[in-house]
Amino acid sequence: MSSVVDKFLRYVKIDTQSWSPSDTFPSTEKQKDLGRMLAGELREMGASDVEFDETYGYVYATIPSTLKAGKTAPVLGFIAHMDTSMAVSGRNVKPRIVENYQGGDIVLNEALSIVLREEENPELKGLVGQSLIVTDGTTLLGADDKAGVAEIMTMAEALLNSPDLEHGTIRIGFTPDEEVGGGVDHFDVEAFGADYAYTVDGGALGELEYENFNAANAVLHVKGSSVHPGSAKGKMKNAILLAGEFHALLPVHETPEATEGYEGFYHADRIEGNVEHVDVDYIIRDHSREKFETKKEFFQKAADFMNEKYGADTFVVEMEDSYYNMKEKIMPENAHLIDNAVKAMEMEGVTPQIIPIRGGTDGARLSFMGLPCPNLCTGGQNCHGKFEYACIESMEKTVQILLNIISLYAAGGGR
Repeated sequence: MSSVVDKFLRYVKIDTQSWSPSDTFPSTEKQKDLGRMLAGELREMGASDVEFDETYGYVYATIPSTLKAGKTAPVLGFIAHMDTSMAVSGRNVKPRIVENYQGGDIVLNEALSIVLREEENPELKGLVGQSLIVTDGTTLLGADDKAGVAEIMTMAEALLNSPDLEHGTIRIGFTPDEEVGGGVDHFDVEAFGADYAYTVDGGALGELEYENFNAANAVLHVKGSSVHPGSAKGKMKNAILLAGEFHALLPVHETPEATEGYEGFYHADRIEGNVEHVDVDYIIRDHSREKFETKKEFFQKAADFMNEKYGADTFVVEMEDSYYNMKEKIMPENAHLIDNAVKAMEMEGVTPQIIPIRGGTDGARLSFMGLPCPNLCTGGQNCHGKFEYACIESMEKTVQILLNIISLYAAGGGR
């Protein structure tokens, strides 16, 4: 079993699910269990400046430069997140290796009739002859982003075991709470000390991303008026129905299930309440900053319209921007980050697929905090669900891609 697979299988068995309703940071203490493990392993490898932040859960470490006197290279950072999505349980994960996959459906759990179907996952056809790590169909796998964690740890191990390999200073960072939008809330960019960084938090082998959504969270508060239904005529204002009426004002073709590529959306993510009061959590997304601002304005205008109809303060909007499109910070002045990643992939016979992220990463916020930080593939797919899987050969190639990027910068390439 390769080193990256061994690490990955150990890491996914640790429950690190984050939890957005929490008012703590990190949102769950159990994320620190993996953080402490990673810090211990880094120390055992011989990494320098290993730090586990007991308060916030971050892990930091350094792999010192091996460059000969007179040579320079930028300090490169590699970052992944330790938490898993709250969409599906990350507790008691039972990973299984499907060796030499020969195509067709994969039965994840015969007793529960849970099947990973090729018809619904056509990308599986491109993985015939390779080995896949799957779930037992009752939890997510955790490839998002423990595949990235394992790949960075394997990269670190390779560098520390090869002192003759020339490279600049490498910084490693592992974050909590990325899945709930807080991954870099307390990340110390200045102390991290990298000139540039990559998050290793993508999907299929070859994916390379430097564009992501502009993102906002909005909470719609709807105030109703409860009256006994037997005498409610002309008196009751049902907040549940009012919330539905508001939602009907939003464009039906601008939802996650109706959009792709660069198309943005409104997404009703959670609803809670009763006749008297309803709260609806929305997320608003668009790659274009101009369209993003227009979407936010439309959302507020819809609430204003409803207030004119039903009375002032019946609809109250709380809205906050989450992150912005990192393209603004990557292109064109830091295009070398993309150029070197492309070269690193091509060196491994991997065809780069430069695509926009229909979401965000820690790297998006870090880019606006002064650390330009595009996103690299991990080999994991179907994240946030029980059909999540990871391709072993893709994970192994990703490790080599990281090492290639380091070598290209050490050789003075692209900057």
